[in-house]
Amino acid sequence: MARALRRASTAAALGATILCWVILLAPLVELFFHLSPHEISHALTEGGSPGYGPLWRSLGASAIALGSMVVLGTPLAYLLARERLPFGRLVEAGLVIPLAMPPLVIGLLLIFLIGPASPLGGLLDRAAPSVFGINTFFALIVAEFYEAAPYFVLAAHAAFSSVPERLEQDAMSLGNGPLEAFRRVTLPLAAPGLAAGLAMAWARAMGAFGAVVIIAYDPPGLPMAIDTGLQAFGLNGALPYGLLLLLAVLPLPLVALLWSSRARTRTYSAAFHHGELLALVPPGRPEELR
Repeated sequence: MARALRRASTAAALGATILCWVILLAPLVELFFHLSPHEISHALTEGGSPGYGPLWRSLGASAIALGSMVVLGTPLAYLLARERLPFGRLVEAGLVIPLAMPPLVIGLLLIFLIGPASPLGGLLDRAAPSVFGINTFFALIVAEFYEAAPYFVLAAHAAFSSVPERLEQDAMSLGNGPLEAFRRVTLPLAAPGLAAGLAMAWARAMGAFGAVVIIAYDPPGLPMAIDTGLQAFGLNGALPYGLLLLLAVLPLPLVALLWSSRARTRTYSAAFHHGELLALVPPGRPEELR
């Protein structure tokens, strides 16, 4: 009886998994069925279409925004995870607030930050209005950063928190410096969570629309090109840019997840073989430590 019940529950769970997978991927399959290479090329070169410019603009802005998140957000997430910041809870609340704000509100508030009437915006506008003003490449980067950064920092915080601090201390006791222990122990073990954060932040930055439509709608990135194409040409004008957005978003999350899986496997197999951390003894240390 128990075995039959277990088989039935397993079959039900498997059926629910397959159904959920099919439901989630059905729109993507439909998109490919509705578009042919000729239709895509025609839509992207039709009169009034911005062509491939939005693709390169979104890729460039998102790459810079993501790089800024990693450089600025990774140390912040690590210090929060190790509780080495004063008023850490207040700092965490400061990350949750922009995450909870509607993107349109973020865009409106950014006008008060970098708009020409603000002190910072006025300074930037006087320095180089075509570079730092509203509706510039810089404004697109800022909008994407504000929409996506909390996703990466909070995911990285959770990833670092999942790595016991004791492992870093063990690695340092074997002769590794703090940075070396972080690189050889913490970073690989936190890789799955960091990869998830990178994937979410990249997708969020590439698909940013609410803040972008307020401060960086022209020249357009991919989300704005989708909106413009929909209004000007209907679905036939919007779907090709939707496909370009999907193709631009998907590679990084897939690569990041594969990298994180391999990194974690290598670290566990090397660092915890026979339950020891001897594999983390740096080269050149006395032989008796190895």
